[in-house]
Amino acid sequence: MNEPPASSGNGAPSPAAPAPATPASNAGPAPDRADLRPENIQDAVIRLAGNSQDGIQTAGAFLARLAGRSAQDVMTYMTIPATISGGPSIFQVRIGSGEVLSAGDEADFLVAFYQHSYQDHLDFLKEGGVLLYDSDNVEPNLDDKRFVYVGVPITGLTVEALGGTAKDKGKNIFVLGLIAKIFSLDVEKLATLIKEKFAGKDESIVNTAIMAFTAGYAYPVGRVLTHQYQFEHILKTGGRAQITMDGNQALAYGLIAAGVRYGAGYPITPWSSVMEVLRTQLPKYGGIFVQAEDELGAVSLALGFSFSGYLAVTGSAGPGISLKTEAIGWASMAEMPLIICNIQRGGPSTGLPTNVEQSDLHQAIYGGHGDSPRVVLAASTVEDCFYIAIEAARIARKYSTPVFILSDTSLATRIEAFDEPDLPKLMVDPKPDLTPRQTHKPYPLDQITQHIPPGTRILDGKYPLMSGLEHDEMGHPTGSPKLHMAMTAKRRNKLRKLAEEIPVPEVYGDQKGDTLLVGWGSTYGPIHDAAKLGREHGEKIGALHLRHLHPLPNGLEKIFKNFKRIVTVEMNDRGIYGFGQLATILRARYCEPKIESFTKTDGLTFRVKEILEGVFEGRSFAARHIPRGGAAVVHTDTSPENIKSTAEVVPQGVG
Repeated sequence: MNEPPASSGNGAPSPAAPAPATPASNAGPAPDRADLRPENIQDAVIRLAGNSQDGIQTAGAFLARLAGRSAQDVMTYMTIPATISGGPSIFQVRIGSGEVLSAGDEADFLVAFYQHSYQDHLDFLKEGGVLLYDSDNVEPNLDDKRFVYVGVPITGLTVEALGGTAKDKGKNIFVLGLIAKIFSLDVEKLATLIKEKFAGKDESIVNTAIMAFTAGYAYPVGRVLTHQYQFEHILKTGGRAQITMDGNQALAYGLIAAGVRYGAGYPITPWSSVMEVLRTQLPKYGGIFVQAEDELGAVSLALGFSFSGYLAVTGSAGPGISLKTEAIGWASMAEMPLIICNIQRGGPSTGLPTNVEQSDLHQAIYGGHGDSPRVVLAASTVEDCFYIAIEAARIARKYSTPVFILSDTSLATRIEAFDEPDLPKLMVDPKPDLTPRQTHKPYPLDQITQHIPPGTRILDGKYPLMSGLEHDEMGHPTGSPKLHMAMTAKRRNKLRKLAEEIPVPEVYGDQKGDTLLVGWGSTYGPIHDAAKLGREHGEKIGALHLRHLHPLPNGLEKIFKNFKRIVTVEMNDRGIYGFGQLATILRARYCEPKIESFTKTDGLTFRVKEILEGVFEGRSFAARHIPRGGAAVVHTDTSPENIKSTAEVVPQGVG
C-alpha cells in the first residue's frame, strides 16, 4: 500500500457500522492499546485466497464494483479451477485513487482461508504486508518476521453469526465486512451491492448475506490492528460517471451499441458469459441470440443472419473456433460481413480451460484452407472490449468481411472501472438498407464488395448469386484461372486498403531509445507499467500496443528504426524458431532481425517485474518502492477467548 505519513486526524471518519451486536466470542475487555487511526492511502492490492466453493470471486467482485462506484480506478485478477468439483482459487483486486494499469505484482493484504492458501500465496505478499488468516484453519509460521500476522476465527464467527445450520457458508461476506472496516469502505454502497447481487432470490438469502457482512464489519479490529485505512478521494471534474464491469460484459454491450442484433453460439469457457449477456439483452432491442446444437450450426446461423442484412456475431474459445473454420472460409469467399469473438484460453485441445494464453493469433489470421483473408483485432483493456466491438462492426460493414475480435480469459473475467460511454453518439441503427438499386454487381473487381440484403429490388432484373464457389462479378460459379487470380487479389487488396486508414499507435515512454516493448491484448497494463518502472530505473524504454493485428497499420517501421531492440511480450510459446506469434509476424513483415520475444505459457498473467527481468536478463527490478512506517510485527486476536500464545506483541502498525 502506498502510504504517506499518518494523517493528523483530518482523515475522513470511518463509516458508521450497521449497529449489530458484537459477537459474543469477543465480549471480553479490549486490550490496552491505541484506538484505530485513519491513514490515507492511494493504492492497495488485496488478494483473497481460498477455494472456489467459498465465493471469494463474489466478495472480490463486490470490492471492485464498490471502487467503481466510488470514482476510483480498479483492476482485478482471478484464477479458478478447471474441474467441476472446484479447488484452490484466488481473487485479487487492486484499488487506487490514481490510474491503475495492472492488477499488482505483490499483495499488500492477503486473506488466507486455508493452510494451502497461506502456503501457496505467502510469497505474493510484499514484505511488511498484512496476512489476515482464518485462525480456525490456518497455522502460520510466526517465526517469519517479514509480515504482519492477523489471526481471526473467521469460520467460527461466521457460524456463530448465522447459526449452526449455515455452517461456514457466508464467510466470504464476513471477510468482506472485515475488509470494509479495515479500509473504511462505504458500508451503504456495499450493502446496496449485496442486495443487487441477490435480487430476485429468496429474501432469506439477502438477509443472511447482510447478517454475515454486518458481523464482519462489527468485529473489533482494534484488537488486531492499530491502523485503519482510507483511500484518498480525488475528485474527477467534468468527466462522465464511471461504470464497472468485466471484459465479457463490455464486449457484449459494445456489440449491442455497434448495432449487432443477432447472433448464435455454443457454450464454452470463457466465452459463455458473452452468450448469456446477449441472450438476455438482444430481445430488448428486437433481436435474438440462439444457442445452437454445435459450433458449426452456430456459425452457420450467424452467417444466415448476416446474409439477411443484419450484421451478426458468433464466438467461442480456441477449440470452438477450430470447428467454425470452414464456415469462416465461406464468409471470406462470399465476402460476408461477420464478427467472430475468440475469448482465448490455454491450448491446444482442451488445454487449460480456465487459464489465460494468447496462443490463437496465428489461428485467427491463418486458420483456414486456401487464401482466406480476414481482419483480426485485439482488445487491450476491459474498456477497450466495448470499443473494439464498435470498430469490428464498422470494418465488417465497410469492407464486407469477417472480423475476429481476440480477447482472453484475463480480460473476460477481469473487472475494471471506466467512464460511461456516450451512447447517444455511439449507438448504430442496424436497420438494413433496402433502397432499390438500378443494377447491382456484388463482386466488382475494381471496387470493394458491399453486401445488400435479399429482398432489395434490382430494377434491371439481374439479381446476384452467392456461394462458397469461386465466382465472377455477378456471383456465378467459375473455374476460370484468370478470374480466380483476380478475385483472390480483390479479397486480399481490400485489407491492404484498410491498412491505409488504421492509425499508427502511439509510443508510451521514450520515443527513441534502447528497447521498445511491443504487445497486444490483455498485456497492455503490465507492459506499460513495466516501461514506466524501467524508465525509473534508468532504462531508455518505450511501449507500443497493437489493436489492429491483421492487417497491421502502415508506418510501424518508422517507429522500429528509433530503437536498438524490439521485444514482443506475449503469452504464447516461442515455437521451434524461437519467436512468439506476434514476433514471427513482425519479423516476416519487416525483415527486421532486431525483433525478439519474451514469452511464457504458465497460464498466468504477466507481472510487471517479470517482464523487466525477462527483457533485461540479469537485472533486478523492485516492483514498487513503498515507504514503511514501522517494522513488521506479529499479532493475533488477543481477546480472552482467542488467545493463541502466552506472550502478546503489541502491534506497531501495518507495513
